Amino acid sequence: MEQTKRANTQRRVEVVATDLPLHCPTPSQALWNTHPRVFLPIEPSGQALCPYCGTLYVLKGDARPRNH
Repeated sequence: MEQTKRANTQRRVEVVATDLPLHCPTPSQALWNTHPRVFLPIEPSGQALCPYCGTLYVLKGDARPRNH
């Protein structure tokens, strides 16, 4: 099943431990209208704000992946 990637118009995104290391734009976002990739340190506070587009990322649950 092919999924269409959408423009980055969402301003608040919830992420989980399997999404780490976190970067913006994320792989699910369309690249044609995005900014350079920037890695965001979300682990210390549970939140990270992208300096380019202002998207707020919120870490949901524990920051440690369960598969280790």
